Amino acid sequence: MRSTGPVSRIGRSLAAVTATAAAGAVAALGLAASPAAAAPTGTTAPRPGDTCTAADLGTRHPYIKTTEVSPAITHFKGWYVTEGTTGEQTVSTDTTTVIAVSVGLNDTIETSFAVEALSNVKATVGLDVKLEYTSTSKESNSVTWNLTQPGYYGFYKGTKKVTGTYGSLNCNRTQQDDGSWALEWTEGPGSGSFTTFTTLEEGAVRCQDSVPADSIMAKAQALLDCGSAAAKTDDRAGAAAPTAQQKPDRLGQRPAPTSGASAEQPRSTGHSARAALDCSAEAYKIAVPGKPLSWGAPLLADDGVRLRPSSIFSAHLDNWRLCNVTEQNGVLEASLWNWGNGGCATVAEENAATDRAVLRTVPCAEDDLQRFYIYRDVPGSPKIGVQNKYTGSMMGYDRYADGEFIRQYSSGRQDGSGTFDLIGV
Repeated sequence: MRSTGPVSRIGRSLAAVTATAAAGAVAALGLAASPAAAAPTGTTAPRPGDTCTAADLGTRHPYIKTTEVSPAITHFKGWYVTEGTTGEQTVSTDTTTVIAVSVGLNDTIETSFAVEALSNVKATVGLDVKLEYTSTSKESNSVTWNLTQPGYYGFYKGTKKVTGTYGSLNCNRTQQDDGSWALEWTEGPGSGSFTTFTTLEEGAVRCQDSVPADSIMAKAQALLDCGSAAAKTDDRAGAAAPTAQQKPDRLGQRPAPTSGASAEQPRSTGHSARAALDCSAEAYKIAVPGKPLSWGAPLLADDGVRLRPSSIFSAHLDNWRLCNVTEQNGVLEASLWNWGNGGCATVAEENAATDRAVLRTVPCAEDDLQRFYIYRDVPGSPKIGVQNKYTGSMMGYDRYADGEFIRQYSSGRQDGSGTFDLIGV
């Protein structure tokens, strides 16, 4: 829900994460700092409620919410076998359904978040599903089978199609029952969908064969349309004309693009002027903890946000205001307006699905590409993680060096280089 309080109140709530005024702000708000919770041991994927550390603020993990497994026939051909035509036969089948692997916006499965999501799906359903981009149309359509009896057969290839939804687990502060604060893995805003499938199976089945219910073979037998005139014909050999049931289903099945962070929310393209932004009076540096470099906006329009040292010559390019701030379940959402060049931070639309895309500044607009979630450490600590609302990716950098770009990473930077300090100036 959008906050209806004045900007000054937003500024006071953010003071708890301001390093230079941390002690005074904490005292003024009556909040006590507590140490960050320890990370869970082992390599098991985090679950909601597990503890995390400040280094995890700039990371995220997929959380599988729902799954559905269903048999699907991808290739099929009706085939007559008469006396004298039994034995091994090779049949070229027709494509009936195309299933493609996808995770949210990502249909190339090149990002760590997408790979981890599919690995979690594999563990959840207990099936050996595809963990990289492919589609059933890439498989050969040829089926070779040894036929021992005459009859009306369905030559088929099929798979178990696995679909479902996932959420994004982010590290964020949570107030405990005793009033203290701790860092926990919590489900972030929004969700996305995924599709994958198991290794294709092939075979041949007749109407009179007894097959396991809900199996791929049963799905193929249903396609035979055993009550049709074609099924009752027994005086010909070779291919059968396809029945209505056997004609291609939806080709090129792929979910509509969704965002890893806010899949259910269509991106707005309506524009608003800078004056329409409700920005905090306070300005902040978004700095690397314990080091002199912080986010600096570009002077040139075609450049990106980089790590820069602050000085009297910075011309406020390293100063950011939080605008149109809302808060839901302890997570801030804001536009990041740069004091020096008057632009808002964004990920370019053409690079939205690209891992390591550079953060830029552009004229401010009401656009989810310019909106960011801010995950905070316990009160009294300035540490934050920053996530783009539309892409779901976390902000970080490849290495600590003057001039390094701030980039988006689907799962964040696991070395902690996606955790920043929000420091009031």
